[in-house]
Amino acid sequence: MTWDWGRAGEIAPELFTTGLKVTAQATLGAAVLAFLLGLVLALALRAPTRWVRLPVRVLIELIRSTPLLAQLFILYYVLPSALGITMGALTTGIVGLGVHYACYTAEVYRAGIDNVPKGQWEAAVALNLPRLRVWTSVILPQAVRKVLPALGNNLIGIFKESPQLALITVVDVLGLARQLGSEDFRYLEPLTLAGLFFLVVAIPSSILVRRLERRLES
Repeated sequence: MTWDWGRAGEIAPELFTTGLKVTAQATLGAAVLAFLLGLVLALALRAPTRWVRLPVRVLIELIRSTPLLAQLFILYYVLPSALGITMGALTTGIVGLGVHYACYTAEVYRAGIDNVPKGQWEAAVALNLPRLRVWTSVILPQAVRKVLPALGNNLIGIFKESPQLALITVVDVLGLARQLGSEDFRYLEPLTLAGLFFLVVAIPSSILVRRLERRLES
């Protein structure tokens, strides 16, 4: 099979508009969920009682130790039949990606919190600040700044994992490429264009994250 520029030009507009929109929705939705839920999990890991810490730790290790694709299949195929919980394909993808990466993001936040200088905690206690204000005004701003490059890497990871959503019928860039290829059984052009799309987005994003990391370290 040889490359057909005419075919590539014909499918490119649809691939990079319709497919891009769904990929962006999945990536950004999952990222917001991962970053917020990850923070909640990180704070739960520092709870004073082990009855909170232990279940959260088990949940994190369970999700991190199982494939994302298996988790997506459970959410999309098992939950409706077993518990009657039904979600749309895109919603399922966002929830699956978000929860999966929240468990990695929780460890990122935990490391950032642990790296806040001890003197900052002591100063907050000396000033008799309310516990909520200690976290929102002193600890978390410093911790989040330290882990911004790691959060950026997780965002890129979510973006690169989003093609797996095509396997639960989400018509993102990859899903649409497969559909377009099945119309005439020419998969070379649509799948190549889809791969190039991910390269064009992921490589500059990785460079920006590395620059941010160097800037924060300086």
